[in-house]
Amino acid sequence: MAEFVPSTYQPKFDAARFLCSDTPDDEAVPMDVVIVGGGPAGMATAIELARLIQQDNEGGDGLGEVEIAVLEKAEELGQHNLSGAVVNPRSFHELFPDLALEDFPFRRAVEGEKVYFLTKGGAWRIPTPPAMKNHGNHIASICELVRWLGGKAEELGVNVFTGFPVESLLVDGTTVRGVRTTAAGLDRDGGKTAAYQPAGDLTARVVCLAEGTRGPLAQAWLESQGIQAPNPQIYALGVKEVWEVKKPLETIVHTMGWPVPTDAFGGSFMYPLADDLVALGLVVGLDYRNHTTDVHRMLQDMKNHPFFADVLEGGECVEWGAKTIPEGGWWSLPERLSGDGMIVTGDAAGFVEVASLKGIHYAMKSGIEAARSIFKALKADDCSAAGLASYDASMRESFVYSDLKKRRNMRLAFKSGFVLGAVKAGLMTITGGAFPGGHIKTEADAGEARTVGEAPAFTPDGTRTFQKVDGVYKSGNQTRDDIPSHLSAPAEVPPEVAELYAHMCPAGVYEAGPDGLTVNAPNCIDCKATDVLGPRWAPREGGSGPRYKRM
Repeated sequence: MAEFVPSTYQPKFDAARFLCSDTPDDEAVPMDVVIVGGGPAGMATAIELARLIQQDNEGGDGLGEVEIAVLEKAEELGQHNLSGAVVNPRSFHELFPDLALEDFPFRRAVEGEKVYFLTKGGAWRIPTPPAMKNHGNHIASICELVRWLGGKAEELGVNVFTGFPVESLLVDGTTVRGVRTTAAGLDRDGGKTAAYQPAGDLTARVVCLAEGTRGPLAQAWLESQGIQAPNPQIYALGVKEVWEVKKPLETIVHTMGWPVPTDAFGGSFMYPLADDLVALGLVVGLDYRNHTTDVHRMLQDMKNHPFFADVLEGGECVEWGAKTIPEGGWWSLPERLSGDGMIVTGDAAGFVEVASLKGIHYAMKSGIEAARSIFKALKADDCSAAGLASYDASMRESFVYSDLKKRRNMRLAFKSGFVLGAVKAGLMTITGGAFPGGHIKTEADAGEARTVGEAPAFTPDGTRTFQKVDGVYKSGNQTRDDIPSHLSAPAEVPPEVAELYAHMCPAGVYEAGPDGLTVNAPNCIDCKATDVLGPRWAPREGGSGPRYKRM
């Protein structure tokens, strides 16, 4: 059977595109700390740092006024944030020690949980794996969490700038000196429209990257510094919907098995956000083997399974979205995440634990520790690599690293297939990760061979199941039709590679036809799956992409 390797056709990552050695322009905005990304990691960094500075000033002999800026590419906070989300409140308690649990923006406590193994027509309940037990955790909307965190940051005097994606890091040798934002108001050919706004520079003593999964700035900086990890990072793609339903869902639900093929790793979730609101989604590793594997299509098939159809009957899909998730865990963590004027946090660093399906409290913890390290560096007037090295040391001693180490091979075990992977994962659970505990080496997702196969027929009914373009509409995507393409696609690819891109992308950005590959860049919802397996992704005009409200 014919095979191909996606990396053969993927454009090389151009680190130089995201590293600028120009002198900051004359109108550069001076800041002390710039945080790129307004998600949980970025907001936790801003809040903890602002509070430490405030407490220090109140105690006398403090730093005085310190300017902190958060740059978020979405038009409003939360619009680009998508997650399950069942949240471990541990980092919320650490960040807000004076607040009670009921003060946090959670939807409801987890009151019950069920795990099922699915076949095409059946569902069998199985014991809940220890890592997936959620007693004490809370169901939440990640958009709502981020908006709430943003309010707390602004109360502490943090400058939160939305609609400002960052195009590149301003560097001087090995030192990061600031950032350059992305220009806006360009037409498809790069010409200036009446709405043109030039790129702007912000200088900083420290730049903290909290840009989320597959962040290009973090990729570029790590590559430029020669920073390695034992394994390349690997990713999954999650496609999610929010439904208004007629009857309440009593418990959180996770499933494995169908519709995920046996040569892929993944599963589904279904969470009650309210009595009349349910979030459900399907997450599949991007190391799948069949080139026509299509996560959006599989989610649509899944909703017609009797198990899900019973919950959705008479309901309406009110929102849709997609996002990639780092799954490499312990073995994919870079050897260091700080340097001269630089710190990397959250999903950009790979702080996600797949066995428990958790990442939000890890992202926030990394932000808290980043803030503490930055504060120490500012106090010592030393923002060099040595001055910021306490970040790496504190993270290695944190629960984030201990959790990831304990489950270091859980995801990687499934590289052997579902059955053998389940056996290995069980042994790891029993032994606390000690057996099999050796280093399982992996390829990057784009380096995994794909088998050329046939795509199953799919005809959406428009009521319960939808085309990709319908999903893009439900994501709230408001991207201009004439925006320049932010996707670097190969000039020409074989038909089977074009088909891989078309099936891989949940938003219908890529079309494979008789004339080759067509790229519909405005459809993009910034899930970054394209950057993992095919055309490279870069930031585009502020406010482009999805506008999630309930995710």
